[in-house]
Amino acid sequence: MMTDPIADMIVRLRNGKKAKMAHVDIPASRIKAGIAKILLENGYVKNVKYIDEGAQGTLRIYYKYDEQRVCAIEGLKRVSLTSRRVYVPKDKIPRVMGGFGIAVISTSKGLMTDKECHALGVGGEVLCHIW
Repeated sequence: MMTDPIADMIVRLRNGKKAKMAHVDIPASRIKAGIAKILLENGYVKNVKYIDEGAQGTLRIYYKYDEQRVCAIEGLKRVSLTSRRVYVPKDKIPRVMGGFGIAVISTSKGLMTDKECHALGVGGEVLCHIW
């Protein structure tokens, strides 16, 4: 049994990036699909596909590389853990790498980036940082 599926997703993405894989397969869930959608919208990955197999399904995330085979994702970090949740109000939303990265935040209005939370004036649980 997996205790932290978001941390598992981050580790799989990090390991696939280090191995310079074309894509990585992750067991699907709604929260992981939301994080993958944010990665796609912000240009960190090339494509995201849902493969309907078994009871759960699989998310296939395709990495985005440049001409020198450098991945668009430089780093990923899990912030809020199962044992220690990190919540922030709307005026304390973190900036990642001075604004070059994004923070994925779970709000009452769904998953959002730190920039979207600033614009809408909402806070929530900081899931992870991506740069």
